[in-house]
Amino acid sequence: MSITFHQAVFYFFSAIIVIFSILTVTSKRILRAATFLLFVLLGTAAFYFILNYAFMGALQITLYAGGIVVLIIFSILLTSHVGERFEPIGWGKMIASALVSLIGAGFTLYVLLNADFIPTQAPLPDASVKNIGTALLSYERNGFVLPFEVVSLLLLAAIVGAIVIARKEPHDTENPNNE
Repeated sequence: MSITFHQAVFYFFSAIIVIFSILTVTSKRILRAATFLLFVLLGTAAFYFILNYAFMGALQITLYAGGIVVLIIFSILLTSHVGERFEPIGWGKMIASALVSLIGAGFTLYVLLNADFIPTQAPLPDASVKNIGTALLSYERNGFVLPFEVVSLLLLAAIVGAIVIARKEPHDTENPNNE
């Protein structure tokens, strides 16, 4: 049995995701774990591109790899915990987490092996970036411009809230005991 190019690319990115996922959860340094998470998310984006979902791949890179991981790294750098190591985990927690992981993997394999996956005969819709953008920003009957704007206001409120929380209050130097 020969392996096609697409299968080789799939196996390559699968290995990247598995290796960096393991490194993410086993790394003892916080910044390294965040960097390994970045590679996991980039590998996931590669899967979307392999499946010809360019919009989802770009969204994965922009939103998760470019936004969330950068936010995590900035949070780590701003709180000055770069060199900090994670606390050691006790044997009880390790055994419990391994047991739960094995049960979850077993259940997943059971479902995958016993499910009757029926391929669809319907033609796939044209999911090009242009069509998705038109649907998202259309103000007509099936458009999503209103929810899009509501989400943008929600994100703006979250950014303002984060700035208010992160802003340091000036210390009262004249009266340190508030007397």
